[in-house]
Amino acid sequence: METLASENAPYMVLLALSVILLFLHIGLQGILATKELGSAWNAGPRDEGKKPKGALAGRAERALANYKETYPAFVGLILGVALVGDASGWGLIGGWIWFVARIAYVPLYLLGIPYIRSLVWLVSAGGLLIMLLSLI
Repeated sequence: METLASENAPYMVLLALSVILLFLHIGLQGILATKELGSAWNAGPRDEGKKPKGALAGRAERALANYKETYPAFVGLILGVALVGDASGWGLIGGWIWFVARIAYVPLYLLGIPYIRSLVWLVSAGGLLIMLLSLI
C-alpha cells in the first residue's frame, strides 16, 4: 500500500494544486464582483440577479466558468492515470501542461488579450489529450 501511495504522490500533488487554483479563481471572481457590487450583495441571497458590469469582474467570472468546463476532465484523467499507472510519464506531463496553461490563461483573460489566450487554452486542451492518450 505504501508503494502505491508513493507512486501516486506526484499525481495527488498536481490534483491538490488544481484545487488551489480553483479556489484562487473563485476568490478572484468574488473579490472583483464584491468590489463592484458591494459586500451587502456578496453576503445576501443575490435574488435580484445582479451581475457585475465591469470588464475585470466579468472576465474573472468567464475565466472561472472556462476553468470549470475542463476541470472535471482533468480530475478524471489525473485519477485515471494515477490508478492505471503511467509507465511512460506522459500522463503526468500532460497534467502539468494543462495546469501551467490554466495558470497562464487567467492573466491573459483578465488583460483581454485575444488569440494568445485562445492559443493557451488550446495548449491546456492538448495537455488533457496527452493524458487521455496515456490511458489508452
